Amino acid sequence: MRRDKQAKEKARAIAEGRVQAPVKAKPARKVAALPIYVITVTVTPDEDNMRVDRFLEHRFPGLSFSHIQRITRKGELRVNGKRVETKDRLEAGQAVRIPPLKIETAEGEAPKRLEKTEAADAAAIRAMILFEDDDMMVLNKPFGLAVQGGSGTVRHLDGMLEALCDAQGQKPRLVHRLDKDTSGCLVVAKTRFAASALAKSFRSRDTRKIYWSLVAGVPRVKQGRISTYLAKGEDDEGDQKMQVAKHGDEGASHAVTYYAVVETVAQKLAWLSMKPVTGRTHQLRAHAAHMGHPILGDPKYFDIENWEVPGGIQNRLHLMARRIVIPHPRTGKPVNVTAPLPPHMLQSFNLLGLDAKRYDPIVDAPEE
Repeated sequence: MRRDKQAKEKARAIAEGRVQAPVKAKPARKVAALPIYVITVTVTPDEDNMRVDRFLEHRFPGLSFSHIQRITRKGELRVNGKRVETKDRLEAGQAVRIPPLKIETAEGEAPKRLEKTEAADAAAIRAMILFEDDDMMVLNKPFGLAVQGGSGTVRHLDGMLEALCDAQGQKPRLVHRLDKDTSGCLVVAKTRFAASALAKSFRSRDTRKIYWSLVAGVPRVKQGRISTYLAKGEDDEGDQKMQVAKHGDEGASHAVTYYAVVETVAQKLAWLSMKPVTGRTHQLRAHAAHMGHPILGDPKYFDIENWEVPGGIQNRLHLMARRIVIPHPRTGKPVNVTAPLPPHMLQSFNLLGLDAKRYDPIVDAPEE
């Protein structure tokens, strides 16, 4: 009787605001212990079609991206006894040999995510949302925010998504990437079913992506198609840089981009709308430079000597994922989302007198 009386008094106090209601803690995410010796695990049906790097991140949260790359590159991680790459996809039932793992915190190995409160990360992501339903989100990724972690990266979107874990501890999943300094539309799956369907849409090229950029000079051909092979190389500082290659060269992949000149500023600058057919690393940046019209503010591919940025324009990468049209993972109906110009590009458009509402001719480009 006394306990019942105390319970009723407590409930009355909460209702009257005299006592704060207890907050239910979010269920802890189940994390597998890091193996201290070689183990073999089996890919579950729920992990079918998952990339190797995503599989390791899912099984062992906290592993650095560089650590995952290293054990894969050295062949320490094997699938059914064979070497694989981080981008390879797994099948249910496959046996994955996993070497001893560790969370690396030494100098040069950044933690998986910046130590911030979940509330702050959740609020930051909510502010990016352009579209959301029960299956997916389209975010307006800001300039300067990395999508995934890597050496020297302490804050990235993939880590921030931990703040949106559901009751089962499952977080929203990235299905494609944008460069750190490229802003705009980024698709995120909220369920494993959606992640698989959306990833398939990207692989089958059922997704239409339109990018806007400001480039140096004005292309002689106002609408065109760029078709090259691209392979990974290095710049003068030893950092990764995509280079135009020949068919048959080691690591060379075919890359196709359609472009259209939307508007020009004298013969100094051009506003390009670009539609990548393929999705190679740095494809648009490398293709713009290959045309002889590199993107403004590109620290890696802008190679015009003694070229000065017009006054008032920030020396930042002027490339954004303006629009994406992708079949909904459940209904198949197109989800059509447009992102606003990032602040530095909006400033440039205003200074140059460019009208973002102008007709974009790239919409008529072929869908290869």
